[in-house]
Amino acid sequence: MTDTVRVRFAPSPTGWLHIGGLRTALYNYLFARHHGGTFILRIEDTDQNRYVDGAEADIIKSLEWAGLKIDEGPDYGGKTGPYRQSERSEIYKKYAYELLERGLAYYAFDTPEELESMRESLKTPENPTPKYDVFTRQSMQNSLTLDEAKTRQKLESGQPFVIRLKVPENEQIRFHDEIRDWVTFETNGLDDQILIKSDGLPTYHLANVVDDHLMGITHVIRGEEWLSSAPKHILLYRSFGWEPPKMAHLPLIMSPSGGKLSKRKAEEQGIMANVKDYIESGYTPEAVVNFLAYLGWSPGDDNEIMTLDELCSAFTLERVSKAGAIFNQQKLDWYNEQYFRKRTPESILPELKSELEKHGITLHDDAFGLKVIELMIERVASVVEMVDNGSFFFKPPTTYDEKTKAKAWKESTDKSVGKYVDRLSTLTESEFKAEALKVLLTSIVEEEGIGFGKLMSPIRLAVTGLGGGPDLFQTMELIGKKETTQRLEIAIQKLNS
Repeated sequence: MTDTVRVRFAPSPTGWLHIGGLRTALYNYLFARHHGGTFILRIEDTDQNRYVDGAEADIIKSLEWAGLKIDEGPDYGGKTGPYRQSERSEIYKKYAYELLERGLAYYAFDTPEELESMRESLKTPENPTPKYDVFTRQSMQNSLTLDEAKTRQKLESGQPFVIRLKVPENEQIRFHDEIRDWVTFETNGLDDQILIKSDGLPTYHLANVVDDHLMGITHVIRGEEWLSSAPKHILLYRSFGWEPPKMAHLPLIMSPSGGKLSKRKAEEQGIMANVKDYIESGYTPEAVVNFLAYLGWSPGDDNEIMTLDELCSAFTLERVSKAGAIFNQQKLDWYNEQYFRKRTPESILPELKSELEKHGITLHDDAFGLKVIELMIERVASVVEMVDNGSFFFKPPTTYDEKTKAKAWKESTDKSVGKYVDRLSTLTESEFKAEALKVLLTSIVEEEGIGFGKLMSPIRLAVTGLGGGPDLFQTMELIGKKETTQRLEIAIQKLNS
């Protein structure tokens, strides 16, 4: 394949970018890069009633976070712009009126009440949602049933109208899908889709086809949910006399409980639906990209870890599955652990500082922060988790884990812990090292004839508030003599009461 490949990711700014939308963008990007082609971002914002302020910025931020470099798009430039559909209205009208003049589209003046009456009168158990189609249009108020004079009168009087595509009767629409092979639809099952709405703006179908043609899109790679729209688009290409791009409809991302992973389903399963949630939760973009790439595609071997560049080299549509792919949160977390733990403490430090700021904590000592990262990195999968699970490094605990307290803090525990505090006081600041702290605890354990954990567990609880964590003695060394001693003394008072 040559470097003429041009693909587009064309989201609507009606909300934050869904994780499934990012996978669609990723597959388009991988395909473009694999073939040395162009990755275009097009904003399909013709539905102004559903427009969400900030959604376009969220889409761009999400793509940039994932490392998907946009070649052409809003504010990126390109030879086929503008790249917001709201800025292309006159282009769509031109093509819609061309179809009108050629008798391939028609004006429809039906009121909402007339449309509802038609649907109610034709509704049957076999056909619960009647369409405005080849069978019903002859009984409606349109330029096919009205004479030319009546049609002109309605237009000149300013009566609201839409422009509909005149779908042919008793034909088959057959096209080859790069993933699903040959797909066939009957035109009798299609409605006479609206091309221009009563507000003068185009529908998704018209704008999509016109833009794909004018922008030179060679491959339309989109979700399976758009498969039912494909015959409408093929009809439009045929009506205009244009060669349609190759099409590839991606498998659905499925909820673990079954069905498409909608926002509602995601919430029910405790899965984050939007890309911004993964960014804010500290997921690494490399992990999310690697996970999404394998969510419906595989390289054909046992390799599970691949960089974005490696994915670009390996990706082909032939290895994309037809079947839906189940969203496995545990697998994503596994990916995140792999990538997070490969990072250097120095690369994590700025993110740690930023996350601490969200909790009202300012980290003044970079060396301290780097040591915290070294102690925590093998126990967590993100900076957010590092702060949540390691808050005791930055402030003393205000509560104590109840299960650990019930199990580890007995009536005589305060005496053993008090003895440890006394022995810590014999150390100078320079002697307050992990090895010395462990030696002192071991000496008390041997004197009292108790298990090592019998004393270490309550000391960990006193210092961190938790029942587990990184090496206790390295933690105390990092916190320092004064802070460690104070925490032990406070715990003796609180936990005894």
